[in-house]
Amino acid sequence: MRAEIESLVETAKQSIGLLRRHLDWDTAERRLAELNALSENPDLWNDPDAAQKVMRERTSLEDSIAAIRRLEQELDDAITLIELGDAEGDDATIQEGEAVIRNIEAEAQRRQVETLLSGEADSNDTYLEVHSGAGGTESQDWAQMLQRMYARWADRHGFKVEVLEISEGEEAGIKGATLAIKGHNAYGWLKTESGVHRLVRISPYDSAARRHTSFASVWVYPVVDDKIDIQVNESECRIDTYRASGAGGQHINTTDSAVRITHLPTGIVVACQQERSQHKNRAKAWDMLRARLYEAELKKREEKANAESASKSDIGWGHQIRSYVLQPYQMVKDLRTGVQSTSPGDVLDGELDPFMEAALAQRVYGTTADVEDVD
Repeated sequence: MRAEIESLVETAKQSIGLLRRHLDWDTAERRLAELNALSENPDLWNDPDAAQKVMRERTSLEDSIAAIRRLEQELDDAITLIELGDAEGDDATIQEGEAVIRNIEAEAQRRQVETLLSGEADSNDTYLEVHSGAGGTESQDWAQMLQRMYARWADRHGFKVEVLEISEGEEAGIKGATLAIKGHNAYGWLKTESGVHRLVRISPYDSAARRHTSFASVWVYPVVDDKIDIQVNESECRIDTYRASGAGGQHINTTDSAVRITHLPTGIVVACQQERSQHKNRAKAWDMLRARLYEAELKKREEKANAESASKSDIGWGHQIRSYVLQPYQMVKDLRTGVQSTSPGDVLDGELDPFMEAALAQRVYGTTADVEDVD
């Protein structure tokens, strides 16, 4: 076997070995056996919340163990394929096996990043808000592009997306929207996306076809369950009802069923218009407010531990975390980690994992990068 392929095989083996150690393989297998036994107990569902927690842990552990076993088997098969190609002098077969090993290494690296998702709320579902910046239609269109980007990312990961609230732009796009993204580790993956996102392009709304810069902000916070005690004093909140915006037709909302809650001490505002019932929207909005307050507390702890600055800032120059340039060249660049892509179309279609992985690793290991923005 060629020396470069031997090195590639050794790297893949080391990556899989790291996954085993991160998982604590023997302990994980014992725990999975315990969870399997619990799931077969008919009394488990007497407490639905506890049952769901058991099933989520079981699914996650089962997936991790199965993935490592699969990667190990695929690596063995690829080595065999390369040895066969080497014996027969078949370069195409050797290249096929090499490509498989590179894919194994890439997946092992991605799963290593997932092991970094060990924060208090990382495994939770998440809320994601998008807000347009100054600039009217331009920034409102950009906010809608971001909303679609995160919905497509969630779809790629098999997560469920619900639109809880949306405020349409006057001519196009949206002023803001709140999504609920449901799936294991949804918050852990998305939490590094909070911040200002900058777009540079030839405006489709400018008859002179000039280049425009637009800004929109993203804010991510975890869904919290009833077991996490978040005290909210209703007397410190202002509750407003309003007519939900929609596309019209037979399902148009003709009553003031949408609910907005403002937490006066912090200035946090949440809104929900998903349900046709004001009562249900109010309940969902209270849940969202509790989640925002919980996220704020997590942020304080993280800042104290890591001496980091808050990620939510003005929606404009000097505060962006990522720039998306469509004209005169094609590039997306993360200004925290330096990760970049020359295919903005793929990124806007939900290909965000490389950016998230680098930001997660940076947050966990405390590394910094001196990155210049793109023009």
